[in-house]
Amino acid sequence: MSENPATKQDWFSRFSNSCSMMVGSRWSFSLALLVVLVWALTGPYYHYSDTWQLVINTGTTIVTFVMVFLIQHTQNRDAKAVNLKLNEIILALKRAKNELIDAEKLSDEELEELEKKYAHLRTLAERRRQTRARNTSEQTPAA
Repeated sequence: MSENPATKQDWFSRFSNSCSMMVGSRWSFSLALLVVLVWALTGPYYHYSDTWQLVINTGTTIVTFVMVFLIQHTQNRDAKAVNLKLNEIILALKRAKNELIDAEKLSDEELEELEKKYAHLRTLAERRRQTRARNTSEQTPAA
C-alpha cells in the first residue's frame, strides 16, 4: 500500500477537529444531560443496583478516555498554529525580540529567566509612567 502518511494525519486531524466541534456543541451537552437524567430516573426501577451504576460509570469512562485524546490533539494543533502566527508577527515587527521565536521550546529555567526579565521591564515602564504623570501634574498651573 502506498498510502501517504500525511494523508493519514490529515484524516485524523479532520476527524478530531470534527469530534471536538460536535462534542463542544450545546446539542452534545443536552444529549449528555438527557442520558444522565434518563439513567437517574431508571434508578428506582433497577433498585439502584450495582449493574445500574456500572452502566453510567463504564459509559462515562469510555467516552472520557477517547475524548481526552481527540481534544488534546485538537488543542495541540491550535496551540502550534497560534505559536506560528505569533512567530510571524515577531518576525514582521522590527522592534520585536527575535529571541522569543519558538519560546515554547525553551526549558522551564529559560522561561523563568525571560519572565523575570519582562517583569523587570514592566516595573521600569510603570515607574516611567508614574514619573510622567507626576511631572505633568506639577506643570499644570493651578486655577
